[in-house]
Amino acid sequence: MKQVRQVAAESFLLACIALHAHNILAQAADPNNSSALEQEFQTAMAAQDAGDLDKAEAMLASLHTRHPGIFAVDESLGLIYVARDKFTEALPVLESAAREAPASDVAHANLGAAYYKLHRTAEALKAFETAARLSPQNSATQQSLGQLYMETHQPERAAQAFSAAIALKPGDNDLMMASAQALVEAGQLTQARKQLSAIPDSDHSATAQSLLGEVDEKAGDFRSAAQHYAHAVELDPSEQNVWALGVEFLRHWTFEPAIKEFEAAAEKFPNSTRMKLGLGVAVFGNGDFKRAIQVFADLLTTDGNNTLYAQLLGVACSTIAQGEQPRCGALIPYALSHPRDAKTAAHAAAWLQKQEHTEERSATEQKLLENAIAADPKLAEAQYRMGLFQQGEGHWDLSIPHLETAVKLDEELSEAHYRLGQAYWHAGRKTDAETQMELYRKYSAKKLEDRDHMLGQITTFVVDMQN
Repeated sequence: MKQVRQVAAESFLLACIALHAHNILAQAADPNNSSALEQEFQTAMAAQDAGDLDKAEAMLASLHTRHPGIFAVDESLGLIYVARDKFTEALPVLESAAREAPASDVAHANLGAAYYKLHRTAEALKAFETAARLSPQNSATQQSLGQLYMETHQPERAAQAFSAAIALKPGDNDLMMASAQALVEAGQLTQARKQLSAIPDSDHSATAQSLLGEVDEKAGDFRSAAQHYAHAVELDPSEQNVWALGVEFLRHWTFEPAIKEFEAAAEKFPNSTRMKLGLGVAVFGNGDFKRAIQVFADLLTTDGNNTLYAQLLGVACSTIAQGEQPRCGALIPYALSHPRDAKTAAHAAAWLQKQEHTEERSATEQKLLENAIAADPKLAEAQYRMGLFQQGEGHWDLSIPHLETAVKLDEELSEAHYRLGQAYWHAGRKTDAETQMELYRKYSAKKLEDRDHMLGQITTFVVDMQN
């Protein structure tokens, strides 16, 4: 969960540009350059200072063409391009500048910033590592390096870089927050708590409270975690903070508080699909399957190609007992138009099997199950549903291979054992039938546990969405 405001590319870009070409000018003294070249360079710098970037860019581009290999010219031109968001043009000249002055931390930092803006994160990280090695006392470089380590999922290294930046720039709350986030992600909870406690007035910081909630959650103190997340919402009722609190309730199956939070959030943030998703999972967990169907069907209506929404709707429709649930009908066109989504096809077939039998329903059910098995022959639910379909059509012999496959794939699928036992009985295999009935009795007691397992999988998936 990214609780800390990420350092945007522009933040370290500006830090690098703030060094400005005049700092480079001190390195530009080259006895081999003519005074005319030096004067032309100075004129370009003056134009930049006056805000005439067109003139400055034109002059520097001309110098770059006529006198290649001059660090001050290349670096200054690269920074002009960066300032004008011309990152593609900036990159080759900044790369040249870094080669021309390999000992310049500024050159490598500016190059890293350009790489970052072009979404070349690995190369940006390498450039900033070089810059930090050349000048470890530059706090802006250490901060940028820390952020890049976070983005490349190296929180321990990020924490080290942020710690170095804090030593150079003590009292910077943003740096301390970033450091705490890195420590949390690295699993260094004691250090993270210590860092957060060192932030002035952390009791009145929503970011600090949210991070403390994450620390407590990871430490197993769930009640304290919920209190911190709730305090963060009181301080800043943003979508992210409300989502974190709702997810904390979901994580520990405290569904009624979760419903309350997500209901209020859905009204406050009507365009937030994740709030509606959280509400759907919360009401499902609370046993209100009809309402869950409504929520998931609404989500699928707004995004007709969303596999997650379709599968959640399918789970809810498969769970509910017999009864008219017209919104479950949305599963059929989705599943038929997405034949590779085996799970939703199986759920759609399961819902159809609860409806009144018609030839049209039977044909659709068969098509859905054929698609599901073709897409995923190892999906036990699809094999079981096909066996059930064949029995409904009176083809007991054809149901046997599907049901045998189903129980091999999922030994605890109790209903498949029951149906397989019936099929064996019809085939005159009474001993095999009795064995399957014993297995049915053994595993049928686990049906409630199966629902809890399914709910746990759904909840875990939604919880993971915050990361």
